[in-house]
Amino acid sequence: MTAKPLNIHPDRLLPAEPGLRKIARELYDTVKDLPIISPHGHVPPAWFAENIPFKNPTDLLLTPDHYVNRLMHANGVDLATLGVPVGSGLSDEGAREAFRTFCGLWKEYRGTQMKYWFEAEMKDVFEIDIRPSAETADEIYDRIDALLKTDEYRPRELLKRFKIEFIATTDDPCDDLETHAAIANEPAIDTTVVPTFRPDKYLEPFKESWNADIDRLAEVSGVDAGSYAGWVAAMENRRAFFKERGAVSTDHSHVDPGAEKLDDAEAELLYAAARAGEISEVDATRLRKDFVFQQARMGSEDGLVMTLHPGVARNHHEPTFERFGADVGTDFPIAVEFVNNLKPMLNTFGTNPNFQLILFTMDEDVYSRELGPMASFYPSVYVGAPWWMLDAPDAARRYRHLVTETCGFYKTSGMIDDTRALLSIPARHDMARRVDCGYLAELVADHSLAMDEAMETAHDLVVTQPRRAFRI
Repeated sequence: MTAKPLNIHPDRLLPAEPGLRKIARELYDTVKDLPIISPHGHVPPAWFAENIPFKNPTDLLLTPDHYVNRLMHANGVDLATLGVPVGSGLSDEGAREAFRTFCGLWKEYRGTQMKYWFEAEMKDVFEIDIRPSAETADEIYDRIDALLKTDEYRPRELLKRFKIEFIATTDDPCDDLETHAAIANEPAIDTTVVPTFRPDKYLEPFKESWNADIDRLAEVSGVDAGSYAGWVAAMENRRAFFKERGAVSTDHSHVDPGAEKLDDAEAELLYAAARAGEISEVDATRLRKDFVFQQARMGSEDGLVMTLHPGVARNHHEPTFERFGADVGTDFPIAVEFVNNLKPMLNTFGTNPNFQLILFTMDEDVYSRELGPMASFYPSVYVGAPWWMLDAPDAARRYRHLVTETCGFYKTSGMIDDTRALLSIPARHDMARRVDCGYLAELVADHSLAMDEAMETAHDLVVTQPRRAFRI
């Protein structure tokens, strides 16, 4: 049987109506080849420091991608057969069999963003125009595997090929950032690669590991964290360390975006209870909100942009968490409220010219009800790009319709890929460029924008806004 080609059309995701499509295509042609700026993501920096060839197609494309794995699990596939968790390792035959399973389930991905990204990777990265299926799995696997063994497909070479001008990783506050230092000192790497300060686990005093984490924080910072004031000083120390090594932002993902300062004396009492392992869950939440407020205060002083990614029910399926650990596809969106939760923070820092806050959500209801309106008033607030469950074409279109009329284009973040899947980064950014050009085409067609305004905006969404929002 002759293999069927991929569904890669040059006008994919552009409006179907011919007049709109013509305008959108003209806009897209002006931005499609611009470099990629990726100020928030999770690609391991060691890939670039060590430049080791990727092991095999499954290890690169399936095992670390919880988007792909989640849908395979929903169709009865054991995560262990996909090499989950990352690092568990599969035999050569096991990796091939996992890829066969994925290709055999290809129709399950119809209508999803995963299909769009994978097709783009196949055609644009590997120059393979074969539709995945049980029959074509081995041919696709062998062709990708052969390419991954060549120098052209090592991580550094892909950075150049993808025209990634700037990329940020996500890093633990106690990381020594030696990997980043190695990248910065490597003349063969033209891309700017910077760390991002991610302090979540040090801000959650009800978690079992918190005391051990704080002990580590004290050791690395050289600051006694036996008191609340010591915790603050240790955090300031590590933030300064990250900023000196190129960090432009901090990242926070708690169940809610709450940030509210406690009285210093009460904060000391609650901190002491947490260090003694005697804090209640209610008081731990109050202390966590104070910790987040302190991060905002530090941001208003050191200038690191604060990003919030709240509203996630993590590790929802406990048996899967116990077997495989976190970040394997069992995290789900929940409703989230921003206006009241952020009032104490924004009353204090919202008009501070040195403070900048980017708000992300998986709860679409808040785009027009809360985030757009807040960004339309507070100089410090930007609305982050559609995130996680929403980083799909239709959701990105809805995002533009929901926020633009309130806060415009220039109080949004530009495209943020937020991924650890390096090969999908060009596809994700291309998707955003196509969707944004389609939306701009609508505004041109109904005479809300002149064509030159639309072209300038399309360019700014790719190049200017990520730099503006993240202070790059």
